[in-house]
Amino acid sequence: MSKGKRYNGTGNKLNVKKVFAVVIAILAIIMFILILVRLMKPTKSSTEKNIAMAYYAAFDNDKWGVINSSGETVINPSYDEMIIIPNKEKPVFIVMYDVDYSNNTYKTKAINEKNEQLFSGYEQVEAIQNYDKQNNLWYEKSCLRVKKGDKYGLIDFSGKVLLDCDYDSIEPIIGINNSLVTVKDGKMGLVSATGSAIIENEYEQITALTSKYEDGYIVKSSEGKFGIIGTNKKMTLPIDYEEIKHVYSENTYVAKENGIWKIINTTNNSSDDLKYDDVKSIDLTYMTVEKDGKYGIALTTGEEKIAPQYDSLKNIYQNYYIAKKDNLYGVIDTDNAIKIDFKYKNLVYIKEANIIEGDSEKIETDLFDKNFSLKLSGIVSEINTDKGYMKVRVNFDYKYYNFKFEEKKNTEILTNNTLFLSKKDGKYGYVDKNNVVVVNYIYDDATEQNDSGYVAVKKDGKWGTINSKGETVVEPSLELINNPIIDFIGKWHLAEDINANYYIK
Repeated sequence: MSKGKRYNGTGNKLNVKKVFAVVIAILAIIMFILILVRLMKPTKSSTEKNIAMAYYAAFDNDKWGVINSSGETVINPSYDEMIIIPNKEKPVFIVMYDVDYSNNTYKTKAINEKNEQLFSGYEQVEAIQNYDKQNNLWYEKSCLRVKKGDKYGLIDFSGKVLLDCDYDSIEPIIGINNSLVTVKDGKMGLVSATGSAIIENEYEQITALTSKYEDGYIVKSSEGKFGIIGTNKKMTLPIDYEEIKHVYSENTYVAKENGIWKIINTTNNSSDDLKYDDVKSIDLTYMTVEKDGKYGIALTTGEEKIAPQYDSLKNIYQNYYIAKKDNLYGVIDTDNAIKIDFKYKNLVYIKEANIIEGDSEKIETDLFDKNFSLKLSGIVSEINTDKGYMKVRVNFDYKYYNFKFEEKKNTEILTNNTLFLSKKDGKYGYVDKNNVVVVNYIYDDATEQNDSGYVAVKKDGKWGTINSKGETVVEPSLELINNPIIDFIGKWHLAEDINANYYIK
């Protein structure tokens, strides 16, 4: 046998070219399979939700801290008092310490996401809190109140001075945004949330004319007379009146002069005596008026359109009103024509959606369009005015609609999501935007993906959470019976006190 030969004299000769071709073919098949697998595997961008950074108060082991929208701990729970986050998009957190409840004294400071103190040149740094009509708490998002010595001022979230520390106090008008009452030398003035002076410190009292700061402010002089100043800093009604009602529209006011209530129009300088006990609102040229405990409608010229006969009246738009009669609600126009029958326990107009929502004895809610046509009945789970959709349970299934009452798939509505709630054989799971199953149908209840990328899932009466990749973060183990809203960020879930808006483990 010759050295190096791979065959003997009697055997077949090895075909090297054929072997090489086979190897190449096998390698090609392997590469094809790898490419195919890679193509079938979702890319990172399709499985991870693009999360805007936000910050939330967190409570654990009787201490307070901060987490972010990814569920990461930003400030370890180590503070005794709840950390206030005035603007969830800004890493500026207000901490209260040295609290003496018996004397109602405390100290405050601001810290950043590194737990470093901010704005240390001030003795106090505080969020400016306010409340709406439903007693929901909110904060001014563009400014902080600071104290130096015994005087107050305003700064923004970068520390820029908006208002020097020259004031005895700075307080919001309750229920009104962008309206801060200042006190200096015992006199009241008004500034915006950016520190711009609207009303100089010359008055005994300042209140908002209506629920919209754009309508102006009622001021009271040291002589006990009332007038109105607009946001343009101009006097829109002279300080000559004994009292002014908190109603306004189209330069029309209701004020008391020489003991008589008058309807005053500053456009044509007209003044007519009010023939009713009270005026609850002015809507364009119509007034909601009260007499002997009943409500009707009159023109601002004084002409009566509907005699007082209803238990309540509230304008929704144009010349249409939600009315209450015999403990039931309906909708009428200014000619007293019924547009929606009086059969509802409650009627609400959702201005941003142009929808009327009616609750009756039925389990389902009735939804009407702006023309008062009944478009849909079901159990309303969500009306999202920011994203322009409704989520309604119809015949045991959740369905999505835009505000034109057109049914849409959740993939069409929730375009930024990576997981989409899906139901099969009475169980819930999740699919991706291509309807490929990401989370199997094993859950009894579940939620759509939140802004932080997490979903809540319920199994055997207990809740857990899954992240944007479809990975289980918390196994269903929490009952959360008293939670009005089920929401998770990582291993943290929203606390029972939804108004406080903090998360716990």
